[in-house]
Formats: sequence, structure tokens, C-alpha cells
Amino acid sequence: MTQRISLTVAAIIERDNRFLVVEEVAGGEHVINQPAGHVENGENIVAAVIRETQEETAWQFKPEAITGIYLWQHPVKKKSFLRVAFCGSCAAHAPEQSLDEGILRTHWLTRDELLTRSEQLRSPMVVRCIDDYLAGNRLPCDNIQQLPLENLLELAATV
Repeated sequence: MTQRISLTVAAIIERDNRFLVVEEVAGGEHVINQPAGHVENGENIVAAVIRETQEETAWQFKPEAITGIYLWQHPVKKKSFLRVAFCGSCAAHAPEQSLDEGILRTHWLTRDELLTRSEQLRSPMVVRCIDDYLAGNRLPCDNIQQLPLENLLELAATV
């Protein structure tokens, strides 16, 4: 039996040394995560990260590069996630927009503030994505958005 891997995307958005994150309810707990979510059937990963960021933060996200591809297994649920993290900027904000179900609020936090809340992070990928962004990891978006899932899995194994 083959293990199913969930394909997810995340947005890394920095402004004045602070990163846009969401506080959400997951598994009955309040956790901190990047704007992130699952890629829907038939959706490409660039469209997914734009949609998820808008739904979770009310910010319009413009992806500029991919900072990393991560394969992570939840230690308790044993479910695997393939995350493609994009960095970029955000322009228009619609503060009157309702946020996705489960999203409590958004925050702009420094890396150090995130580390002090490490117990609250949804996964270790939150800080890892930021660290890779700060290290300057960049892959052009157009190089990867059309790759089939098998190729993404191969790339994740090398990261």
C-alpha cells in the first residue's frame, strides 16, 4: 500500500524584518503557521499559494520565487506533507474580508518571536522555511509549477 502525501504550499512574506503568519486552530490547538494550505485538484501550485494567502490573511500575495521544497511526516499522525514554500510580497489588503474557517488572526512576527513561541508552531517547517528564505534560497517559480508530483517528490528528496 502506497502512502499518500499531501501537497501543500506556504507563503513567506517579510516586511520590516517581520514575517506574516496566521494563528489558527488545528487539531483543537492554537498554532502558528505561514499562510499555507492544500493544493486543490487541477490547481497549479502558484495559483494555490496565491489563493491560500488571500483566504487566510486577506492579503494579495505575489509569489516571486520558491525558497524550498520540504517533505515532513507528522510524528503522531504519521501523515506526510510535501510543502512548496514561496517567498514574495503582498500588496492590497482587504481588512473587511472574513478569514478562512479556523484562522483566528494574523501576526507580523520576527524570527526570534517565532522561536520564543516554538511550542506553538504547527510544524518545524515554519522556521525552516524562514531560515531558507533568510539564507537566500531562491528558485524561479516558472521552473517548477508545471512539474508532475513525482518530480516534486524527487526534488524534495534532494533538499
